[in-house]
Amino acid sequence: MTTRSATRPGLVLLGATLACAAGLLPAGLGTTAASAQSRAAGALPRIGVLRGGGEALVKEGGLSASWVLEHDGVVQIALAGDRIGVLTGDGRAWVKEGGLSTNWVLEHDDVKQLALSGDRIGVLRGDGRAWVKEGGLSASWVLEHDNVKQLALSGDRIGVVRAGGVALVKAGGLSATWVIENTAVKQLVLAGDRIGVVRGDGTALVKEGGLSATWVTENLDVLELALAGNRIGVLKATGEALVKEGGLSATWVTENTEVVDLALSSGTD
Repeated sequence: MTTRSATRPGLVLLGATLACAAGLLPAGLGTTAASAQSRAAGALPRIGVLRGGGEALVKEGGLSASWVLEHDGVVQIALAGDRIGVLTGDGRAWVKEGGLSTNWVLEHDDVKQLALSGDRIGVLRGDGRAWVKEGGLSASWVLEHDNVKQLALSGDRIGVVRAGGVALVKAGGLSATWVIENTAVKQLVLAGDRIGVVRGDGTALVKEGGLSATWVTENLDVLELALAGNRIGVLKATGEALVKEGGLSATWVTENTEVVDLALSSGTD
C-alpha cells in the first residue's frame, strides 16, 4: 500500500519497492558522461515497481501509462535515465539500455546489491567486493573496494560502507582516492553534493559540498535516511516520517506516521 503526502510534492511513503527515473538527468553531479546526458535528454520519465511475487514492472511517460513486465524472479530493481537494472534471486545482475523491450545484458553473477547512476553500474558481490564500470554495458569492471556491506553511486561519486562500519567516498574517476567519511555507519546515502549517514546509535548526519565538509547532526533515533535535491527525510524508530527542505538546518515537517519505508524525489531526479 502506498501512502502519499497531500501537501509535499516529491515525497512518497512506501510499503513496497518503487523506483523512479526522470527522462532528463540532473546536470553536474547527476551524470558522468555526455553519452548518458544525450540518451537521457530524449527519454521519457519512468516508474518501476517490484511486486511481492518478484515481478519487476516499468512504465514510461504519464502516470497512466501501461505497465510493461520487465523480468520475474527479481529481488531488486534500479532505474537511471534510459537504463533498467534488476537483480534476480539467483544473484545475477541484468541491465538493459534504451526502450522497455530492449534485450537484457548479464552484468555480473553472485551479486547481492546493484546500483545505477548516469553511465555507471555498480555491483556488490557475495564475497564483499564492490565493482563499478563506466560507459557502455560491456565496459570493463574496476574493483573499487573489498569487505563491503553497502555500495552507493551518485554522479561522479562512489561510496561504500565496509563491514566494520567505516564509510568511504571518492569523487571523480573510478581510480580516485578514497576519503574516510565516518565510522560506525549502518547506512550511507549520496545525492548531488550531499552525503548522509545513519550511525549505529541512530544518529543521522549530513554534509554538503566537498568530501571534507563538516557534518551536521540532522536527527536522532533514525532507522532510515533519504536525500534528494535540497530535501532530507528521516524515518524514525517511532514510525514517524519527517522531511525538511532547504539548508541543512531547516525545520523538520512531520509528513506521516506508522511508516515502514521512505523515498524522496527532487522532481528532477
